Amino acid sequence: MTTNNSIPERTRHLLAQNQSPEATLQQLVRQIGEALTADRCFLYVRQPEHQRGRIAFCWCKDDTIPYVTQPDWQPDTTDLPKEDPLIRAGLSMKPSVYVDDVETAGPDVLNREYEHKTFGHRALIHAHIQQDGQLWGILQPSLFGQPRHWTAEDKAQIEAILPMLQPVVAAFVQSA
Repeated sequence: MTTNNSIPERTRHLLAQNQSPEATLQQLVRQIGEALTADRCFLYVRQPEHQRGRIAFCWCKDDTIPYVTQPDWQPDTTDLPKEDPLIRAGLSMKPSVYVDDVETAGPDVLNREYEHKTFGHRALIHAHIQQDGQLWGILQPSLFGQPRHWTAEDKAQIEAILPMLQPVVAAFVQSA
């Protein structure tokens, strides 16, 4: 049962405000991070037709957590999928990946060295925003310093909002 405090309900409420895609996505990243009690939440957006993307939105619970964004679009179908099984999963239209502990996840799930070097988190959700056979973005809530078991409720709430995010991500990408 969905309550007024659920992520899907908060997302519907925010989308109904008809703000700019940029303002909406920034608020969504914050709301999702806070609702999951994450340390950081970011949104990687893609231009599927150009096969490139960038981390455009980031929220951190405090200034001890590394803030990550990328101002420039970068190709994401050349070397990155060879190094990062998580991006490879998204580009291959696989389901979202819920990693309870980077330290114990197998190499078929993630490249531990890449995760340490690039992101530094310990637990994460790699939520794929997909539509019509294309990856439009990746929502990534994460925790630092300790593992986290992602519950069935966490997973259900994230999966429920991904289709809602796609039109907003597409509008942002078209305006960028």
